[in-house]
Amino acid sequence: MKVYIGNLPFSATEEELRTKFGAHGTLTEVALIADRDTGRPRGFGFVTFETADGAKAAIAALNGTEMGGRNLKVNEAQDRPKGGGGGGGGRDRY
Repeated sequence: MKVYIGNLPFSATEEELRTKFGAHGTLTEVALIADRDTGRPRGFGFVTFETADGAKAAIAALNGTEMGGRNLKVNEAQDRPKGGGGGGGGRDRY
């Protein structure tokens, strides 16, 4: 189960997240999200737990807690909406 972590301090590291969230269950993935163009941290990330129980325990224990002077927002990650397909537009040509 994937968990979203928002309001992360920009100094946060994957190792810090692994330690903090790993205390609640086995992690299979840790990802800090960086800006595509600048490479700077965007202040949020994701951790994936092996089990839903570990994820739920982490959400209950860590949502609203402080890290680096910021209160974390921790909840179940939502699937990204599928993109619209764009395209088309314009007039018909005969």
